[in-house]
Amino acid sequence: MRIAIAGASGLIGTALGRSLRADGHEVVRLVRRTARAADEVAWDPVREHVDTAGLTGCDAVVNLAGAGVGDHRWTDAYKKELRDSRVLGTAALADAVASLDVPPAVFLCGSAVGYYGDTGDRAVDEGAPPGEGFLASLCVEWEEAARAAEEAGVRTAFARTGLVVAKEGGAWGRLFPLFKAGLGGRMGDGSQYWSFIALHDHVAALRHILDTETLSGPVNLTGPQPVTNREVTAAMGRVLHRPTVFTAPAPALRIALGEFAGDVLGSQRVLPQKLLESGFTFAFPEIDEAIRAAA
Repeated sequence: MRIAIAGASGLIGTALGRSLRADGHEVVRLVRRTARAADEVAWDPVREHVDTAGLTGCDAVVNLAGAGVGDHRWTDAYKKELRDSRVLGTAALADAVASLDVPPAVFLCGSAVGYYGDTGDRAVDEGAPPGEGFLASLCVEWEEAARAAEEAGVRTAFARTGLVVAKEGGAWGRLFPLFKAGLGGRMGDGSQYWSFIALHDHVAALRHILDTETLSGPVNLTGPQPVTNREVTAAMGRVLHRPTVFTAPAPALRIALGEFAGDVLGSQRVLPQKLLESGFTFAFPEIDEAIRAAA
């Protein structure tokens, strides 16, 4: 297969590209500069430009591009960057896919479990409605931006991703150094659910979606056993053999993180119903296993 990936240099895009190449697939990387190699295609997500000719012959297009949610404080300017990098980029790729004489069989777009908002201790699957808040509204816009590809008859799926357990980046990439130094602990009262997924399982799930013709629309990429932040803290201590006596009180997090603290302290108990029903098997379904695989 020939597969184009936007966001190919990110944590998940790098792992996905490596996995695909290892199995003999051709990977084309979308880059935000002039293409310099045969496996590169130029694009500018904010200006909604894609070198469409570079997508010719692709069997699949995967969009994992987007500014990091936790990389900066959520000022109005950064919230605009978060939105534009996702919504405008997705719209540009959807338009490009739809314009091809022979479009790819599947358009796989990134999304997030932020779609559901704060679910408390209530478990939700792909049938749940969107929640409230900035991330929820962003995810709704993000997914709606792919409409051109859907209307062109391209199978379109949205990978609603949870917290990826990996030491190389993402939320867990920041946790590992703290816990290894013995400075880790729960956030707030620790009762909020974290819907995690091991990086290995995330990549395998993306490939499962690409290969499974019956999967379209939203697909939750989370492990089958969400756990609370308190349980995550205990598991990190067990696996890394470190104390976990420190806490980050909710008021301190709100001062340090601003609006983003609401999502850190929020609870999302999200289940991967469609993955399970389609026959996907998790290699690391439990939190200790996922942490150990990443450590």
